[in-house]
Amino acid sequence: MQFTSEQRLDDGVREREFTLGEIPGFLWTPGSVSAPAPLILMGHPGGLRMMYPRLVARARQAAAEGFAAATIELPGSGDRPRSAAAEQARVDLRRAISAGEPVADEIVDRLVLPLVDQAVPEWRSALDALLSLPEIGGPVGYSGGVISVGVRLAVVEPRISAAVLFAGSFVPRIMFEEARQVTIPLHVLLQWDDEGNDRRMALDLFDALGSEEKTLHANMGGHTGVPQFAGEEANRFFARHLK
Repeated sequence: MQFTSEQRLDDGVREREFTLGEIPGFLWTPGSVSAPAPLILMGHPGGLRMMYPRLVARARQAAAEGFAAATIELPGSGDRPRSAAAEQARVDLRRAISAGEPVADEIVDRLVLPLVDQAVPEWRSALDALLSLPEIGGPVGYSGGVISVGVRLAVVEPRISAAVLFAGSFVPRIMFEEARQVTIPLHVLLQWDDEGNDRRMALDLFDALGSEEKTLHANMGGHTGVPQFAGEEANRFFARHLK
C-alpha cells in the first residue's frame, strides 16, 4: 500500500488516497481518536470517482462514531482495465430490463460471479494492509454493495465481525448457497422501488442468510434515494458490534 495524497476535511477527518498495486482506494480516519480505530470496509458498485460524494459522506458519518473507513476500486471500474465479457453481460442486462423481460440467470452469472471471484481476494489484501497501520485496530465491519461481494466476504473473511449489506444488485443463484453459510450479525438495506433490483430476489436472499441476528431495513424510493437516517441506523448497528 502506497499513500499518494492526503488532506484534512472540514470536520477534521483525515482523508488519504492510496494504491494497492494497481488498485486505487481511499482511507478516512477520525481526526480526534487517539486509540486505534475499528474499521469499516465500504463497498460500492464501482466507479470510485463517480461514487466519491456518497462514499465520503458515509465515511464522515463513520468517523463521527469513531470508525475508520476504507474503500477500493472494483475490478473493471474507474480507470481499471475493462473485461469484454463483463461489458457484454452488462449490455445484455440493460437490454432485458429496458424490454421489460426477465433477466436470465446466465446473464447475472456472467456479470457478477467473475467480479466476486476477483474482488474478494483484493478486499482481503487491502484488509491485510489496512490492519498493519498503527491507527487501525479492528474489529472490522463491511458496509455496502455489491451484495454478492459482501456475502462472499462474510463467509470467507473471519476478521469481519458484522456487515451492512446493500440489496441493490442482481444475485447469482449459486450465492444463495453461500448466504446460508453466513453467521455474523447483518443489517440489510433495501430500497423498495429500486428499478434496477429484483425485489423478490433480494427478499429471498435475506431469507437465505444464515445469521441468527439479521435485520431488514426497507425504505420506499429508488436506488439512490436512501434516506440519511438509514445511514444513522447502520452506524448504530456497527456501534453495537464493533465497539
